[in-house]
Amino acid sequence: MAATTHTVTNQVPPLVGYDVFAADRVLAEAVERHLEPGIHSGAREELETLGRSAGSAQAQTWGTQANENPPRARTYDRYGHRLDEVEFHPAWHRLLGHAVSAGLTDAWGRPGGHVRRAAGFLVWTQVEAGHGCPLSMTHAAVPALRTDPALAAEWEPLLTSHVYEEGLRPAREKAGVLFGMGMTEKQGGTDVRSNTTRAEPLDGDGEYLLTGHKWFCSAPMSDGFLVLAQAPGGLSCFLVPRVLPDGVRNVFAIQRLKDKLGNRSNASAEVEFDGTWARLVGEEGRGVRTIIEMVAATRLDCVVGSAALMRQAVAQAVHHSAYRSAFGGLLIEKPLMRNVLADLAVESEAATTLALRLAAAYDADTEAERAFLRIAVPTAKYWVTKRCTAVVGEALECLGGNGYVEESGMPRLLREAPLNSIWEGSGNVQALDVLRALRREPQALDAFLREVGKARGADHRLDAAIKGLLTELADLDAVEARARRLVERMALVLQGSLLLRWAPPEVADVFCASRLGGDWGAAFGTLPHSLDLAAVVERARAHV
Repeated sequence: MAATTHTVTNQVPPLVGYDVFAADRVLAEAVERHLEPGIHSGAREELETLGRSAGSAQAQTWGTQANENPPRARTYDRYGHRLDEVEFHPAWHRLLGHAVSAGLTDAWGRPGGHVRRAAGFLVWTQVEAGHGCPLSMTHAAVPALRTDPALAAEWEPLLTSHVYEEGLRPAREKAGVLFGMGMTEKQGGTDVRSNTTRAEPLDGDGEYLLTGHKWFCSAPMSDGFLVLAQAPGGLSCFLVPRVLPDGVRNVFAIQRLKDKLGNRSNASAEVEFDGTWARLVGEEGRGVRTIIEMVAATRLDCVVGSAALMRQAVAQAVHHSAYRSAFGGLLIEKPLMRNVLADLAVESEAATTLALRLAAAYDADTEAERAFLRIAVPTAKYWVTKRCTAVVGEALECLGGNGYVEESGMPRLLREAPLNSIWEGSGNVQALDVLRALRREPQALDAFLREVGKARGADHRLDAAIKGLLTELADLDAVEARARRLVERMALVLQGSLLLRWAPPEVADVFCASRLGGDWGAAFGTLPHSLDLAAVVERARAHV
């Protein structure tokens, strides 16, 4: 065969060897915006170090290996003794170790901690999203445990540690631990109040034995879990350690690992409790109220994680188009491809800007910001996570057939994309949660409208959208059937307000013209051609 038939031309170099944080102008600007000057310099240095690691060939190899070698359940040893362990590829442990050492489970006790952690989470999960689950659960367990000062004093230093130690041992023998969560059951799913797992009190103060089955248990290899069970006083929250203080393994029977669409590197399990020792967290009968802050924090991570998937997908699409030639020129220079890329870039920027604004609200921790989060988190969770699959799918198409091949990494992103819309309450749950806040917590709506109103008068399309939203909010009769429409409008108005205040004019103009002004089609790439789309695309490009 002639050697010339193997000459390779017009192929795109891999997007590798770059700083994932510094190359993301939107994220870097958000970090500078929301952090005090005194801590910004140090935080930026940390994030750039993490960004260089995330863009390295080594880290990208770890991500590939962790997904090509999914976890395996080891239920028994060779002699028939129960093990109930989950075996992971070494790449999984390397990813987790790097993440923990970078502080991705440490937000609650350091200045600007939530913004710094959210930015780091957005950077590092672009390498591999599956191991974000135990990171998120561990981070989010802190506010729930703080309802019991004694438990918080025992566990919080380990949860926020920057040391990762794999393996099952008593928590007091480890320098750092990970947490998982078990809420849903076969018969109820999201309706956790229908849970049937029983909690029987022991003589020891706050000690119980649990009996029941959890249909989804996140991160079953973790050191501890927050679970819901029915105590004599009603549905309650419990801490279940995997190993008891005396070194004996708690009863935690792994029935099987779920075979999932995506998220292949991460283990999700069905588990059974049969006389499983647990500690009460909070008060009996107030389990949902106790665990709700954990749920809220993980919902924010769904927004951040979706923003990360969008960002990586858009970065890959723009990178490919900047190198690939077709029909006499680079794809990035073709008007129609530029329209598609600009549309994707604006969606990604809106998601990142909103995610970091929510993280900043956690750092502020004022009454007004807590009220804002009450509505803004489920609103953002509903909308951003739903946009993720559409963005990743269109970005994959920008690579053509190459994007459909596993080696490109795009199929893994696409399989991952729907997860965050389902995890921690699917779309209907988020929409109904917003309605609940609208009806019961008027201060939350006031805080939301104050935030949106900060850009009022800056663009006539935003002003019209706000007016329309107020009309919708004035009529909450029979609102459930139109709850998705209402929450979508709330999310778009909030994103528009943020972009008008903080994004370059060309980005805000594209967003307002399309998402708020209606000058847009049903697919990406249908923006008004008269806008400055080239500048929007260039802003999204990750230069190597």
